[in-house]
Amino acid sequence: MVMRNVLGIAMVIVSISAQAAPSTDEMWKIIQQQQAEIEALKAQINKTETKLQQTEIKVAATADAVEEGASMSSRLAAASWAEKTTLGGYGEHHFNHFRDSDDKIDAHRFVIFMGHQFTDSVSFFSELEVEHGFSGEDGPGEVELEQAYIKWDYNPNHSAVAGQFLVPVGILNETHEPNTFYGTERNVVEKNIVPSTWWETGIMLQGELAPGLMYNAALHSGLAADDGGAVRGGRQKSAKAIAEDLAYTARLKYTGIAGLELAATYQYQTEITQGAAVDNSSGSLWEAHAVFNRGPFAMRALYASWDIDGDGFSASGRDTQEGWYLEPSYKVTPQLGLFVRYSEFNNSAGDSRVDDSEIWDYGANYWLSERVVLKADYSNNKDIEGDDNDSFNLGVGWSF
Repeated sequence: MVMRNVLGIAMVIVSISAQAAPSTDEMWKIIQQQQAEIEALKAQINKTETKLQQTEIKVAATADAVEEGASMSSRLAAASWAEKTTLGGYGEHHFNHFRDSDDKIDAHRFVIFMGHQFTDSVSFFSELEVEHGFSGEDGPGEVELEQAYIKWDYNPNHSAVAGQFLVPVGILNETHEPNTFYGTERNVVEKNIVPSTWWETGIMLQGELAPGLMYNAALHSGLAADDGGAVRGGRQKSAKAIAEDLAYTARLKYTGIAGLELAATYQYQTEITQGAAVDNSSGSLWEAHAVFNRGPFAMRALYASWDIDGDGFSASGRDTQEGWYLEPSYKVTPQLGLFVRYSEFNNSAGDSRVDDSEIWDYGANYWLSERVVLKADYSNNKDIEGDDNDSFNLGVGWSF
């Protein structure tokens, strides 16, 4: 009995073993199936790695694009600022050989302009100047802010100016780059009577009333002249300027005929000493000029006169301060021009005992280019005391 059971169990084990052991063909099929699965897994892994690499490349490219975009944005902003900002300037050096005093060499002026266009209708302009080489406690020169203003074109033919600007008077006060006028030095009438260069701080309306007819109307800081003094000494240059009494300036200018400019300016200030005088000292300035150009020939003529009230000005003869000049010129060639100028002025014209200063200037300008000029002239100058102060002058000037 026991033997039969043992034999039965052995037969079952053999049967099971025979069923569990695959044949050689079955084993090969199993190996091929497993190999296919392994290859599929490898392909899937490679595909995943490829996608990861592509993703990394895209992420890097995106980062580069973002960085490049930021850089481009900065460059565009800088380019936009540069396109809307202008730089310029002018300067001049002089040599003066005086008959009765020491000769002088002077880095007379060095000026930088800067402007910016905020919008199509709002702009800024400024002018910074160094005079006579250097300034300081022992220096002969000055560092001056001549202009700094905002201009608003509120209408195609009209604009408003607010800030520090040149007073609209005379020929040279607004346009005084050395390549634009004859003579090494600026003419004595516009220097002593107008008095150029003259700037103030305030507001101004300007525009065109009709073709060729322009206007300026300004309310601004005024002069603070000494009681009985010359007007030139009253320029405050917007440097903590006393503003107890403002000034009013109006100008009409006509340029409707080719080659012709006609202009007249009137200014009024109710107290030209800013309260320093004991009595009221109101001041009025009248100025008129003409500029004519026809071919190689040109002519400039100007008259200016102050009428000032007050006992101090009457006592010094400076209740009337006036002057005029006439300047014909001729372009021998487009580069070489000759001129003669006769001037008279008197800052004490109210005193009949004081003679006018009479000045004859003769000379030539030679333009190396439109904006670079060499100058030579002789000035025969009889000052108000009657002494001669003749000089031979050389200059070089530029603007850009």
